[in-house]
Amino acid sequence: MRCPYCQHSESKVVDSRPTDEGTSIRRRRECLGCNKRFTTYEQVEVVPITVLKKSGGTEVFDRNKILNGLIKSCEKRSVSVEDMEAIADDIESTLQSNMIRQITSEEIGEMILARLKDLDEVAYVRFASVYRRFQDIDSFMQELKALQNKKE
Repeated sequence: MRCPYCQHSESKVVDSRPTDEGTSIRRRRECLGCNKRFTTYEQVEVVPITVLKKSGGTEVFDRNKILNGLIKSCEKRSVSVEDMEAIADDIESTLQSNMIRQITSEEIGEMILARLKDLDEVAYVRFASVYRRFQDIDSFMQELKALQNKKE
């Protein structure tokens, strides 16, 4: 780490502590060249995940898109915002911990459905109806029957 004052390349750590959020570490350093102090922050480097869309395009993973879909699916249901955020966090951390760099939107949709099925069946059906693009009442009924059979 170069000193911001004299550009000397060596410094020593005088104090080190986690930030309030716990996502980074604040370090007070003292330059070994000019003896001035400065602050640095250290945090884990997160490699971006790309999502391969149905259209063939790609975009950067955005957990807010998951959260927005969950909010629409769980509207007027007794599902807390904390539960929805926990699902979005769980999916994001699963992708990060498995070192997945590219995933399809279909795989993300299936991950959401798996978690919604245990949380709220009505929200599950709502999400499935948009995600699976039911074309008619028969395909909708097939999904409901599959859900009912898994319950029994």
